[in-house]
Amino acid sequence: MRPMVKGIEIRDAHFPGRAPIDAYGNGGFRFADMSHRGSLLCLPSGIHGWELQEGEPLTVASLMKVLAESNEIEVLLVGMGANLKPIPADVKAALKAKGIASDPMSTGAAVRTFNIMLAESRAVAAALIAV
Repeated sequence: MRPMVKGIEIRDAHFPGRAPIDAYGNGGFRFADMSHRGSLLCLPSGIHGWELQEGEPLTVASLMKVLAESNEIEVLLVGMGANLKPIPADVKAALKAKGIASDPMSTGAAVRTFNIMLAESRAVAAALIAV
């Protein structure tokens, strides 16, 4: 939880459910009749705000929430931003050790693939860097 700011309590972004991503771009996403500015982790426990921004390195630490839910995830789609970039070897190894296949792609492709796999009730998660 974040500190109080001028009488308003700022909480970490979290939607407690699974929902398709309706739109992306302009630095954020729309889903479940809401909008979120910044990156997202779409997990079995819900949709969480994610601090990673385009150009920052993907690390094992940045995916700790994903690793914590590994029993419910078979595939992690990683939206790397506007362009495809490889997943670092140590991150790929940490995911594989937990039984999670990982697939890097642009954020747009990851959103489209996530929505299809979610509709098929697959054990999918997505780490989406905002574009």
